[in-house]
Amino acid sequence: MIAAAIAAFALIGAPLFAVFGLAALGLFGAMPDTSITGVAQDVFSEKFADSPLMVTIPLFTVAGYLMAESGTPRRLVELSRAWLGWLPGGLAVVCLGASAFFTTFTGGSGITIVAIGGLLFPALLADRYRERYALGLVTTGGSLGLLFPPSLPIVLYAVVAGVMIEKLFLAGLLPGMLVMLLLAAHALLVGLRDRMERTPFRWRPALRALWHAKWEVALPLFLMGGLLTGTVRIHEAAAFTAIYALIVEVFVYKDLSLRRDVPRVMREAVTMFGAILVILATAIGFTAWCIQAQVPMKVLEAMEGIIDTPVTFLLALNAFLLVVGMLMDVFSAIVVVVPLVVPIAAHFGVDPYHLGIVFLLNLEIGYLTPPVGLNLFISAFRFGRPMTAVYRAVLPFIGLLLIALAITTYVPWLSTSLTGLVRSEEIDVQGPAPPRSPGAGATGGSPGPSEPGEGPAAGNDAIDLDALERLDDLGGDEPSGDVGEGPPSMSDEPTLDDLELELGTTP
Repeated sequence: MIAAAIAAFALIGAPLFAVFGLAALGLFGAMPDTSITGVAQDVFSEKFADSPLMVTIPLFTVAGYLMAESGTPRRLVELSRAWLGWLPGGLAVVCLGASAFFTTFTGGSGITIVAIGGLLFPALLADRYRERYALGLVTTGGSLGLLFPPSLPIVLYAVVAGVMIEKLFLAGLLPGMLVMLLLAAHALLVGLRDRMERTPFRWRPALRALWHAKWEVALPLFLMGGLLTGTVRIHEAAAFTAIYALIVEVFVYKDLSLRRDVPRVMREAVTMFGAILVILATAIGFTAWCIQAQVPMKVLEAMEGIIDTPVTFLLALNAFLLVVGMLMDVFSAIVVVVPLVVPIAAHFGVDPYHLGIVFLLNLEIGYLTPPVGLNLFISAFRFGRPMTAVYRAVLPFIGLLLIALAITTYVPWLSTSLTGLVRSEEIDVQGPAPPRSPGAGATGGSPGPSEPGEGPAAGNDAIDLDALERLDDLGGDEPSGDVGEGPPSMSDEPTLDDLELELGTTP
């Protein structure tokens, strides 16, 4: 009855947060001796409301909106055209580069199609590109860059999965470059086939365009340099990015007025973050029920008769995530699906950072997949084209992205080779949650990644000697260890809760 009521609400168009909230309350209330107020304990736990990483999402969102409302899109297009316009199909490569750069700060929310696509779609038609190709190109550009830092989906995935954001940033670089290379090679072939006009390369205009866009170009360099050298942590980098964008757009370029434009941009950014926040809060409660009901373990047991190797698991995961990407926005998909997938992937020995990149690349393709990919609707509305025309336009690009997905999935080196550049100093505070007895209330969200081959800590009554040895690290000022080893103590001495969590036992 609960499932039927939830499905009915969803079908009549109830907001997603209302569906999640109803599901969490109803399912917890249906459990024996369990109060529905247990959901609140997860929402206000260190998994969500108390997580220091949550502050990064609104800060990166504000930076992206400030850049979207300023002259940044125009400067990026001019820069790309000055440096890449000499290539065959150069303007198409310009569209790819500018879109990917811009999407890293806007999170694939559709702003890229409006800002960059709005500038380049008429230019592509004026340069005699075929309309179908131009339409597919700008639509695809709306989700490019999701694998590059400081992409909001990467930040959100790291928060939900309990992995280091810095490592996930590095994990996405090579797969992201692979996607760009495949699309750029296709653009070059189109340019050669149609004998597109080229813009001769000249040093003086190229250097002038670089000088005009120097502040935008410098931002990702400052950001990654600070993270890799350890000068700033991720929340400090987010604050730096927001302040940097504000100063550059208001006081350096003077594209925005501090009194007239900034309040409006802030309202739009906060509105978007508020929508993400309310979905996250209600989905956390739903996820907590899934963990308490041991849904991931039951799914794993059901899969064991069909899927028995990492290769077949990743193949099934890709098919599943492509469907998810068609039906849900990227933020909702991360919150709902990641806690269920992470423990199953750990069982099959899939690296947590490799899993994250495969997950996000699937959702990037889902933005474009008919019939309900988000970019399809935005592009059809922005350029006044029928949906069927947009469907046909994006099909070749979906094929290229699927090739990139296959290579990324079955060549894990692309995702894991750079993660070693970041030292694993932080201990995951969002490790696997032990099952709770009825009436215990919610304890804190979804499971984080574990080492390949390790089962959940719950239910293991034997004392692990390695766990006892690691207790010495709990009271230090700078705890060390890999993701998933357990939470650091907030005091100088380990507490009883620390001991219980480390040994995988419950009171």
